Amino acid sequence: MKPTIGHHLNTFLNGLLRGLVRAWLMVLPLVLALSLIRLGQVAYFWPTGYQVDATEVATVLFQGARFDLKVSAILGFLLLLVLPWVSGRINQRIAAGMAFVYVMLSLVNLHYFGFYKRPIDDLIFGLAEDDTVAVLHTIWRDFPVIWTVVLALVLSYLSSWLHRTLITKLKADTLLHTRHVVTRLLVLVLVFFALIFAGKGTLRQMALQRQHLTVTASQFLNDMVPNGVIALKYAWDSRGFSQNLDNPLAGLKAMGFESPLAAAEVLGLPSGSEAEVKAALTAHPPLPPGTAKKNLVFFLMESWSAEPMLYQSPQFDVLGRLAPTLDKACHFSNFDSAHAGTHPSLEAILFSTPLTPLTLGPVGRKPIPWSVARIAKEAGYQTLFVSSVRSGWRDLNRVLAAQGFDEVVDANHLHDKYPDALLGIWGVWDSYVFKYLKERMAKQQTGDKPMFVFVLTSTNHPPYDLPADYKRVPRDMALWKGETSSDTLVPNLDTYHYAADLLGDFVHDMQTGPRKADTVVAATGDHNVRSFGVYADAQRRHLMRQVPFVIWGQGVQCGPQQALPASHRDMFSTLFPLVGVEGAYINAGRNLLLPIGEQPAAMNAPRALFFTGEARNSQGMWQLGNPASFACSSGSGAQKADNCSFNAQDDQQERARFGLLDWNVRTSLKH
Repeated sequence: MKPTIGHHLNTFLNGLLRGLVRAWLMVLPLVLALSLIRLGQVAYFWPTGYQVDATEVATVLFQGARFDLKVSAILGFLLLLVLPWVSGRINQRIAAGMAFVYVMLSLVNLHYFGFYKRPIDDLIFGLAEDDTVAVLHTIWRDFPVIWTVVLALVLSYLSSWLHRTLITKLKADTLLHTRHVVTRLLVLVLVFFALIFAGKGTLRQMALQRQHLTVTASQFLNDMVPNGVIALKYAWDSRGFSQNLDNPLAGLKAMGFESPLAAAEVLGLPSGSEAEVKAALTAHPPLPPGTAKKNLVFFLMESWSAEPMLYQSPQFDVLGRLAPTLDKACHFSNFDSAHAGTHPSLEAILFSTPLTPLTLGPVGRKPIPWSVARIAKEAGYQTLFVSSVRSGWRDLNRVLAAQGFDEVVDANHLHDKYPDALLGIWGVWDSYVFKYLKERMAKQQTGDKPMFVFVLTSTNHPPYDLPADYKRVPRDMALWKGETSSDTLVPNLDTYHYAADLLGDFVHDMQTGPRKADTVVAATGDHNVRSFGVYADAQRRHLMRQVPFVIWGQGVQCGPQQALPASHRDMFSTLFPLVGVEGAYINAGRNLLLPIGEQPAAMNAPRALFFTGEARNSQGMWQLGNPASFACSSGSGAQKADNCSFNAQDDQQERARFGLLDWNVRTSLKH
């Protein structure tokens, strides 16, 4: 007898019911596994002495479980295409495979937080864009790779075992198959919509989104909310947003503005037309008559964090020959990096762009008119990029040549010039960069073009290796007042000293040499590092992104802003007027050598901007457009102030600044 329509319908209905039950019994073990990893992450990174209310921790764990349920339910929903129709054995294999993927991503997120002090973001794609072999070598050297894989396999096995046990105990593949068709339909609809709402993350409110990752005033706890899957998803979204330049208003609208005119009006800029706004972004007051052009040697020091300088002393020497030069320098000690990675910070500094990676594709091979090097070149400078890394990294050899650098000297050039310069995983030792710079600057003659030199160092980087002949400096570690949980703290301090000492020797050479009157040296760090802690405590949170910014130059008047919040965006608005460069560079920041009162208020307020969309003022830190994320920063005395609170005007102005920088890039460089 041929099967009837009723028989086919019954088979189809039973298949759907089987698939839904399988999906749910896959979701529950995944949620448990991801929640266990989160609990372990909180415990693993919990700073010594850090105290918060237990309800805040509970809130974070609960919100994290909601995101775990969300990503697991979405997976279950997608697998409904196959789960109803495969055998029990294939179902088990799918469950085991998906458990391993989810667990492994969350363990990667755990280690990523340990390194960058934030959940997975778009920097993770640097694995493919950096020197992949070098990155993998560093990961192998610096992280417990084998134990991580073992833990992933154990948690995946336990998740799979629980899934299999539930399937067997509940007889999931035949559950309710003998019940009346109405009962089965009712259960099927209820279970299906339960899966839908689980994937949404809520029954009544807006679906769980990125903004729901902020649930407490503690950024450390908020960073514990996302699992690896959702963090990677948001990182992918951010990358797509940055790479697609076709919509010129995308960044402005993300910041709450319908047009560049609206953002310009907030900042007090001319706002009659887009052309006026564009012109205002590159307009600068004329330099005083007779301002002479000077050499500018700018150092972007790898992982040059601000915190070690706080504890510098003869018994805790982290600066070496740099220490005695600081008395004659302008040291901006309340200063943040633009990003948490080297290449994003490099792009932010050179191109005033919140979009990154910007130059890895076609954009990098076309001249960017406001490139820092191009502005210097058009002002009559000889432009030189020097680094101890190989310039093939991130395609720098091609990009830098297109963006205004006359010469690019990298690890390979230095190895050819100095045969004893051994090539390591990142390049040559930084000492050869400084040796080359001394020789190059000594060749400059009166009447030659002034020089703009951009230097990128690399030795102060994991795995924190040093030359065999380097003598490590003993330190009294009791004088280190920061966190001590990292096993790379001491070797990191050694490489920090190595780099800072070389910089100090170069600065001394310039200050006492024939070019001392016409050379300015400046240095900053590209980002902070994981060795110095996770900065969970409010007393330390302001240090999380801080790097030094120091200027050395004969007769430089430092002004009153050295302790005010500032960041990478302010550097060339400060340096170019100082060395006599005029041109259409972007008004990304303010001139830190001028009193605040001499500059327009909105464009020059004492604030720092992190180019992932966070800001800091003299009271605290927050994510742009998110009042709930505001946290008092006790480092600036904010926690002691009675009025420490979110400032809506500060937020609006910083959103306008960020949006206009984004708009400028999109409108100028779209394909």
